[in-house]
Amino acid sequence: MIGRIEQEKREYEILSPRACKSAESRGRQRAEEKCDMRTEFQRDRDRIIHSKPFRRLMHKTQVFLAPEGDHFRTRLTHTIEVSQIARTIARGLGLNEDLTEAIALGHDLGHTPFGHNGEVILDSIHPGGFKHNIQSLRVVDVIEKRKGHRGMNLTEEVRDGIRNHTGSVTPFTLEGQIVKISDRIAYINHDIDDALRSGVITVDDLPQDCLEVLGKSHGQRIDFLVKNMIENSENSELITLSTDAKEAMDKLRKAMFEMVYHNPQVKKASDLSKVENIITSLYDYFLAHPEKLPDDARELADEFGVREAVKDHIAGMTDRYAINLYDELFIPKGWK
Repeated sequence: MIGRIEQEKREYEILSPRACKSAESRGRQRAEEKCDMRTEFQRDRDRIIHSKPFRRLMHKTQVFLAPEGDHFRTRLTHTIEVSQIARTIARGLGLNEDLTEAIALGHDLGHTPFGHNGEVILDSIHPGGFKHNIQSLRVVDVIEKRKGHRGMNLTEEVRDGIRNHTGSVTPFTLEGQIVKISDRIAYINHDIDDALRSGVITVDDLPQDCLEVLGKSHGQRIDFLVKNMIENSENSELITLSTDAKEAMDKLRKAMFEMVYHNPQVKKASDLSKVENIITSLYDYFLAHPEKLPDDARELADEFGVREAVKDHIAGMTDRYAINLYDELFIPKGWK
């Protein structure tokens, strides 16, 4: 039997001295008895996968609002692709793959319905603003319940990686740094794939000098960036891409903002106005009628205030749940 203790020993034998070892975790907010079979980071990964917020990612927008096609990315498939890229890099560098996977799987748990458009709207109407990485941490610390306690009680390493997967702060583990860059690698490249499939752009629209560096196809770019990050981060205390790779990826990202993320064909003003109306209307409705919040949200309102609970409730909604609830609350129904 290969239990937790044996796996912890193997980490010291196999992984790089720079890897974060399970046995050396900074621990959890609440002390728990350790599992006989799984390491601490494996437990965190499993808690995230089995959580309700993780399942809801399936019906949350990535870029294309409520896409009808079966092959467009959702927030869940984005999360899986980030995890795959990050795990490959962690394995190549001899770092802790379990920790990397747990951070990657949890990094977007706090994302709003309707993608970044939902985030921008909620940020504009909620006092104190809204950032999905902060909300992701709140999901694992407070909102999702486990065994009668608030939060999943994850390790400090996973919590730090989730909070700092975006923004100016660098995660304190190399594994968290891997996820931070892998998130960008994943979304730039799979969003190109979706934009090409939708006909919004063609390959010729992409900056050709970037493709010369990174690769012509989706697979070539992922392969190049993964290998580049491994080669440039070996024996380093910082996870980095080479200068030319980073410059090419940043330029490609800028082009995607111009051609896709801000494209009127993708983000139609009429649709964005509808999204704003849905989120703002639901927010105002529950502020005025907190008694209509679900039981868990009402408990949060008692502890953190009504506005915070309303924000949590709306951020946790899937696209279709928000649309259906709006229809139920605000669209007149014919008499039967």
